[in-house]
Amino acid sequence: MTDAELIQSLDRLRNTMIAVATGGPRIQDESAQFESTFDLVVQELSRRGLDNPLPYRNLWDWYGRWSSGDLPSYKSRRQFVSTLFTPLIDRIHSGFRTDYEPTGWERVDRTVGELRSRLAAAQTEEQHQAVGLLCREALISTAQAVFVAEKHPSLDGVAPSQTDAKRMLEAYIAVEMNGSTNEYLRKHTRAALDLAVHLQHKRTATFRDAAICVEATTAIINTVAIMSGRRDPD
Repeated sequence: MTDAELIQSLDRLRNTMIAVATGGPRIQDESAQFESTFDLVVQELSRRGLDNPLPYRNLWDWYGRWSSGDLPSYKSRRQFVSTLFTPLIDRIHSGFRTDYEPTGWERVDRTVGELRSRLAAAQTEEQHQAVGLLCREALISTAQAVFVAEKHPSLDGVAPSQTDAKRMLEAYIAVEMNGSTNEYLRKHTRAALDLAVHLQHKRTATFRDAAICVEATTAIINTVAIMSGRRDPD
């Protein structure tokens, strides 16, 4: 299923939920098509590694929710449905992918999952900036997982602190990716690191800034995970 087909299916689900809850068609006339589309969407989300945020496979379950008393108006029902669908549709529209293979470093993987979810939901400048701060935390955790002071001397002679991800990772890269054959790999990883560090502190952050920061951060984590042997075949 392409992005366009997935978004079209999500729009169909959203529009059906709104229609049956605002005086439109009868539930029994829409149930079969709704459930069939829902199952296809869930299957595609799973294939992409995306969580399913949609709680109602059955329109009767949705009826039970909207008639419970706290969604009394058509407007409130439309708004509720939008909160379910809009972040997911925006995430797919953005082209943002979640093809991230866990490293096994629990804190790193947990932070990557969180920063990707935050990016999908972010709307304000402050929220986009918060994504950058999470990228910083992911890099710190990655650096702490691989950096060994005795083995990875800092490039400028200054001993890195426990939160100095840049110095730790630069030292790790210099040792573990040494040699002329790894020259381009070192350049690529250092460039991604510089980009991520720059965007983390950008006070006028936009979606594009945050998304690029996430991609640069993920690229560094993936590279370090590979070099450390975390992605070797069993």
